[in-house]
Amino acid sequence: MFKLALKNTLFYKGRSIATAVLTFVSTMLFILFISLQDGSHNSMLENSLKIYTGAIEIYRKDYRDIGGNEYLIQDVKAITDKLEKIDAIEEYSPRYETYGLLSNKEYSAASMVAGIEPNKERLLSSLESALIEGSFLDHGSANCIYMGAELLKKLKLGIGDEVAFIGSASDGSFAADMLRVCGVFKTGSFEFDSSTSFVARSYFDELMSAKNRASYITLKLKNIEDAERVNEQIISMLDDENLESLTWKTLMKSMVEIMEIDSVFGYISLSLFMVVIFFVIMIYGFVNVSSRIKEFGVLRCIGLSKRDVFLLLFYEIALLSIFATLLATPIAAYICYYYNINPIVIDGIADMYKDYGIVSDEIPFDYNLFTIGWNVGVIYLLNFLSILYPYMYINSFRPIEATRHV
Repeated sequence: MFKLALKNTLFYKGRSIATAVLTFVSTMLFILFISLQDGSHNSMLENSLKIYTGAIEIYRKDYRDIGGNEYLIQDVKAITDKLEKIDAIEEYSPRYETYGLLSNKEYSAASMVAGIEPNKERLLSSLESALIEGSFLDHGSANCIYMGAELLKKLKLGIGDEVAFIGSASDGSFAADMLRVCGVFKTGSFEFDSSTSFVARSYFDELMSAKNRASYITLKLKNIEDAERVNEQIISMLDDENLESLTWKTLMKSMVEIMEIDSVFGYISLSLFMVVIFFVIMIYGFVNVSSRIKEFGVLRCIGLSKRDVFLLLFYEIALLSIFATLLATPIAAYICYYYNINPIVIDGIADMYKDYGIVSDEIPFDYNLFTIGWNVGVIYLLNFLSILYPYMYINSFRPIEATRHV
């Protein structure tokens, strides 16, 4: 049957070329579409995690829902000593966050002011790389404040200007001081840049009475895909019912939901495309088989069984599918690889979609051999399914009747 299928494939050149071209195009588009969709999602996640959110964060229970000084982590060192024993953690940092009022002579604005460890933040987040003016914080920055660009505009401030900070310390007392603007950052996330500022913890702990205390501890992992496994290990190691450890999937729940919805609509659109391709291949195959009824009748009369006829059609579509996918797959894979390393840049897309977590004009593709493999598998499956109706149509004729078909 295989030799006969090969002979038929070479004989019916028009049908073979058309089927191979359809398979080639559908394979290329399928792989590239999935790669672009996954790459966009990975980029959204990576950019958002780089800005400020960690892969895992440890809180005292109810801090995220209620907040306030009553729900601070009270013994940071006891927790960080345990985190040192987990190899999968690349870096960690305790952060102290509070909300206060920033004012100068004419303007005021509410802001989240966070006490951070500058040396660790260089590894944990993109805060330093987001610097656009002035300098980033260091351990001895004293009363320097590192401010978001949009917040700076609200307050009409510049580098070196002073701004008054008023807030509540961790022990409930009144905290106030004059801060000096030493640096300005712009991450591309409008909400973050317009409401956030940072101070070195070495200074902020004294002002806020927050030594060995933290709002939460943020962690960066060597491999973000290990988040769930590492989180279970952290929970087991902490063994404290007053603490909770959350992965990025919970911390960035809204973004995860947006990506899931986008994936659903993407797959629906792709499914419609694949259905069209499937029916085009099937209809083309049906027309071809209809013109070969007499041929199949003769083959049945000389002893071929229904199973042999099915194998013949199967081998024919297999040969064409293998040829087309062997040609399309390396080309599509190379395109995915190239645009994974050299992302497509669309100027202005970050500003247009900043509310959805996009903080870069780059659109990378995702290069994943497993994903490419199952993409090719789907194309194979659709091609093989396309022979079922033509096969059933052939078998609706008795062998003698088929030999007389015109």
